[in-house]
Amino acid sequence: MWGVFVNVLLVFFVIIVAFSSIKIIRQATVGVVERLGKFHKIAEQGINVIIPFIDSFRMIIDLREQVVDFPPQPVITKDNVTMMIDTVVYYQVTDPFKFTYEISNAIIAIENLSATTLRNIVGDLELDETLTSRDHVNSKLRIILDEATDKWGIKVNRVELKNILPPQDIQTAMEKQMRAEREKREAILRAEGQKTAAILEAEGDRQAQILNAEAIKQAAILEAEGQRQAQILRAEGEAQAIINVQRAFADSLVMIKEAGADEKVLAIKSLETLKDLGDGQATKLIIPSDLAGLGGVFAALKEMGSTDGKPE
Repeated sequence: MWGVFVNVLLVFFVIIVAFSSIKIIRQATVGVVERLGKFHKIAEQGINVIIPFIDSFRMIIDLREQVVDFPPQPVITKDNVTMMIDTVVYYQVTDPFKFTYEISNAIIAIENLSATTLRNIVGDLELDETLTSRDHVNSKLRIILDEATDKWGIKVNRVELKNILPPQDIQTAMEKQMRAEREKREAILRAEGQKTAAILEAEGDRQAQILNAEAIKQAAILEAEGQRQAQILRAEGEAQAIINVQRAFADSLVMIKEAGADEKVLAIKSLETLKDLGDGQATKLIIPSDLAGLGGVFAALKEMGSTDGKPE
């Protein structure tokens, strides 16, 4: 029985030793293997076999990018204003050997280094420059930290100033200044709006007056043109009426002559024609008092009717 128990213990011991000699390293991580307290190798991802009781893992290192948010640090600007600034550092381990053996506590070292570097950078800037030059401070701080942490096997990818908190009295003064600036911009915009509205209204009135004057002018032109056309048509109508009467008178003389009428009948017909001519509004007739003179006129008319047998 004792021999069986010993054999079972040996089997369990072998199994435990076998399992302890196998180490699985996860993706994006590496392990630092030491043999008898001395660096031996870097264990990559996957299954790694070590010698029990001789080899050991010093630490497992994450190769992914890490983010560290440091607490606010008091920083004095060039114009002696104390501000609280907290930083966020994005870093990544690039050399596991240096990260393990060149620095004992990398996070604390980066925090202290970022605090001292930030004080040096902000100490050369005034308050307004600090508040408006975040990109400049971030870039300069990243470059300095990256150079300092390179010997530790760390790559600083990015540094951000998370919050910049001036003293309370400075914040109150800045708020008042911002409020005054907003009110100033509001007043300027309101004045610009009123000015634009007045200009547009005046321009609208001017355009309305111009259009009204153009309409009145066009109406007057059309009215004058209508009156002119009416007078022309009226004059043409009166002239045509006179021509028609004269033609009718000449035709009647020819007919009377062909009928063999004497001078008395011609005289009576001439008087009737003169009466018809006098019916026009703008026609004035002057009849001589001497009918003998009128008879001469009738003789002339008769003579006209006798030429070619047609009135002219």
